[in-house]
Amino acid sequence: MGFNTIDAKMFAKMFLAGAKNLENKKEWINELNVFPVPDGDTGTNMSMTMMSAAKEVAALENPDMVSLAKAISSGSLRGARGNSGVILSQLFRGFTKVIREYDNINVAILASACDKAVETAYKAVMKPKEGTILTVAKGAAKRADDLAVAGEKDLEVFIKEVIKEAEVVLSQTPDMLPVLKQAGVVDSGGQGLVEVLKGGLDAFLGKEIDFSVEAAASAPKTGAVSSNIEAQANAEIKFCYCTQFLIMLEKPFHTKQETDFKEFLTSIGDSIVVVADDEIVKVHVHTNEPGLAMQRALKYGQLTTIIIENMRLERDEKVSEMMEKEMQGASVSAFEDTQVPMEHKDTGFIAVSVGDGINEIFRSLGVDYIIEGGQTMNPSTEDMLNAIDKINADNIFIFPNNKNIVLAANQASQLTTDKNIVVIPTKTVPQGITAIINYVPDISVEENEAVMTREAGNVATGQVTYAVRDTMIDDKEIHQGDFMGIGDQGILSVGADMQAVAYEMIEKMMQDDYKLISIYYGDDVEEVQAQKLADKVKAAYADCDIELQFGGQPIYSYIISAE
Repeated sequence: MGFNTIDAKMFAKMFLAGAKNLENKKEWINELNVFPVPDGDTGTNMSMTMMSAAKEVAALENPDMVSLAKAISSGSLRGARGNSGVILSQLFRGFTKVIREYDNINVAILASACDKAVETAYKAVMKPKEGTILTVAKGAAKRADDLAVAGEKDLEVFIKEVIKEAEVVLSQTPDMLPVLKQAGVVDSGGQGLVEVLKGGLDAFLGKEIDFSVEAAASAPKTGAVSSNIEAQANAEIKFCYCTQFLIMLEKPFHTKQETDFKEFLTSIGDSIVVVADDEIVKVHVHTNEPGLAMQRALKYGQLTTIIIENMRLERDEKVSEMMEKEMQGASVSAFEDTQVPMEHKDTGFIAVSVGDGINEIFRSLGVDYIIEGGQTMNPSTEDMLNAIDKINADNIFIFPNNKNIVLAANQASQLTTDKNIVVIPTKTVPQGITAIINYVPDISVEENEAVMTREAGNVATGQVTYAVRDTMIDDKEIHQGDFMGIGDQGILSVGADMQAVAYEMIEKMMQDDYKLISIYYGDDVEEVQAQKLADKVKAAYADCDIELQFGGQPIYSYIISAE
């Protein structure tokens, strides 16, 4: 006789087992990425997203369904990386909204939770595309509904049938997305979801599983851009104590209470972040009276995870460190997670970037904070929130500079309540550079958003990298070790000669009205090589301005734009 219900303890085991199975299969899932580039990251992003939640789940000693749902939702939301990770976090968010209402869950509840998961995830994506993880989740949810309506009670039968349907839909994804069919792979995100479900089933069936959870891999190193030691030393610190804590709510945190609490914090400090998430509230404030902030917070519940840091002392220590490094001839252009507050201003800028040269370009354009990351390492929602926290500005523009980071940036924007966050949906580094160049201080935030978005859309980008496996894409036969020129819409050139591939890519990118070609060469390209390419391009396109810049980016030998 099968089991008809699952309690919180069992569901926690199922979740951890799903996380473990995904972690074990992440490299295989990475290899399912359509483009055979050396940075396929769907499996990594999904795993890091889920492991962030798994770490919180593993820390629960005697979980009930409410605390378990909270750990899953909050952990995955903040740990979400890449489009696949954000979508996975939204699936969990919707799912847990249902199960948290019950001590034990049965087939009917699970079916309802699956429906809510799919609904939430689809809403999070501006233009949902079928043939992806969304489609697999929708197919599984539909099967769950059918089983519940048919009166199925046995959870083993139910879960196995749902997984079976997910696998059937997954096998159909190549028919929905031609690019998958040509590459001979199924959707990597959908495969990741199936592995999560399979891991959960193993735990339900009582298979021996190592439930221990290691800390997720560290986030990309981030650094503020200020290098002016004198400015740091003389920076006025109006509010001395960086105060952070969590409120474990005793009852729902209503909108009016949240507003009143924020107003109180405003009266005693600045840099305020209050993020309410069901049973918990995350609070951050710079103040001279941390005791008053905590005293007021106690009206709403118990406090935990209290961190109070003296920013004046940290500033002094940081300045001393900077001076010492300068005396030693070391670079002091960027420091990780500095607590030195910047002067308040109306508008700030955050950019995702990688490579010393490209980082320096963004700094020179006035970017306040650089999150190091990109295609090789997608920053999480939490990384975005931390960067936002560092910028002392009313309005903050974020430039993700990668299509796989836009959703995480949008999610961070939605979680920020005390600052106006505007995500410019830049999908490449050159788009981000062009967008920032077109910022006009004298016009409104809304006008700047429109201008920067429009101008970024006028930039064509090509990137040269190498193939890590044999495949067929865009009717081009690609062999392991070949160089590929990847444009905005697909593969433009393939060959064994990096320089020839780069030049052919530019030829395919060019349009008659383009007047500027920018070439950013990576850390594996000698300046002499890059100059030869620039000279050849200049000879062929005499009417265009040619800019050659050291980018220093890994993986991509050249990043080239035309506009």
